[in-house]
Amino acid sequence: MPSLSSLTAAELAAQIASGQISSRQATQACLDAIDKLNPHLNAYNSVFHDRSLKQADTADAARKNGKTGLLNGVPIAIKDNMCSSFGRTTCSSKILQNFHAPYNATVVEKLEAAGAVILGKTNLDEFAMGSSTENSAFGPAKNPWNTSCVPGGSSGGAASACAARLGFGGLGSDTGGSIRQPASLCGIVGLKPTYGLVSRYGLVAFASSLDQIGPMTRSVEDAALFLQVIAGHDPHDSTSWPAPVPDYLTTLKSPIKPGLRIGLPKEFFDVEGSEPEVKAAVLKALDWYKSQDATLVDISLPYTQYGIAAYYIIAPAEASSNLARFDGIHYGHRTPKPQDLIDLYAASRGEGFGPEVKRRIMLGTYALSSEYDDRYYLMALKVRSLIKQDFDNAFQLCDLIAGPTSPTVAFPFGSKSDNLLAMYLCDVFTVTCNIAGIPAISLPCGLSSSNLPIGLQLLGPTFSEPLLLQTAHHYESAHNWVTRKPSVCA
Repeated sequence: MPSLSSLTAAELAAQIASGQISSRQATQACLDAIDKLNPHLNAYNSVFHDRSLKQADTADAARKNGKTGLLNGVPIAIKDNMCSSFGRTTCSSKILQNFHAPYNATVVEKLEAAGAVILGKTNLDEFAMGSSTENSAFGPAKNPWNTSCVPGGSSGGAASACAARLGFGGLGSDTGGSIRQPASLCGIVGLKPTYGLVSRYGLVAFASSLDQIGPMTRSVEDAALFLQVIAGHDPHDSTSWPAPVPDYLTTLKSPIKPGLRIGLPKEFFDVEGSEPEVKAAVLKALDWYKSQDATLVDISLPYTQYGIAAYYIIAPAEASSNLARFDGIHYGHRTPKPQDLIDLYAASRGEGFGPEVKRRIMLGTYALSSEYDDRYYLMALKVRSLIKQDFDNAFQLCDLIAGPTSPTVAFPFGSKSDNLLAMYLCDVFTVTCNIAGIPAISLPCGLSSSNLPIGLQLLGPTFSEPLLLQTAHHYESAHNWVTRKPSVCA
């Protein structure tokens, strides 16, 4: 029998369902691995030892009674910006370091209804603002392939935990690439669903028109399994799409689409700062699709060159509004001895927020000011429409679009901290997906000469998750990337 750490979530779920392994065994193994490795990786902000073991026992009892869900007994993690009535919800920020949410996010409710065991909450860039998890108030998470390198961000803790086998996957949130970029840097699968497919109710908002929750897993099948559980309409979320959820697991293994057309945008392959090894690995993966009778189509997405600029106006503008609620009065950190009401607001926010969050709040407030809103914010919204139009036009010529997920492999801690533009450009291939509201998946496609993972990104039209997952699954099944383990691994 293979070791527990070599199993995917789908394989573990099948073995628990058949009685070959108990949920308690699997959960205890994950907790032991977390106790051993999390002090080095800092992937988890909090771990629910007693609660998760009780959940595991409940899952085992449910199996014996024949009442099981798709994830019954599978130990997983959730990013620490999703509300739960158990434990703290901190967003890796001092301003919320002792916050206990009074309710569960819809995705948490759905996971637990499916029998999942929630091990803990994973580290992130504060309020999901960053590309390296270096902005966490509780210290950065580390990349298990090389602990001197970042795991990506903002869902770096989730990516690190999944890659190091400190759980069987989990959920992240993606506002401009925060699921896909760390998935690429840590050698796992990350899926950003179509905007509105997964409820955002209970996700602490960063930029409401861009945020989306999605799976971070070891395999594409696991991503389909997680999405099957969390997708669907939610009356608590006014942007939730009221349509039936497809059977992702059935369509996953159907034959690759005949005559599949994959678009290759020149804007994704000729970007300054892209590493040659990344481009070479992605092109090699695309050659495999060509060998499977897919057609590679040269396309152009001309307005995506303005994606980073538009994103860093729209996202901070929405953040400045969303984070206004953290004022030292309603909840969160409150300065101990304010001189007056103004000092209460200013000091509480000044003490509670970190530098990157303050920077984005100020940028957003400036962009929304009456003197500059036409010049910046409204112009960015016009560019957003043009970027969406670019994708709509491209999908008339192809079924999916492909390219690198990240222009680089994982980089050393501190190497981009003093160069904000270089840090923001980490998301050059991912932000336009959020701007357009379309789905995208990142999956491993190679290793660099320094033994660091490289990710392939596939993007599709709205609600094309079945085709995205199917196309990614066929590539994954023909290669062994899913079995590769990092140097620091349970």
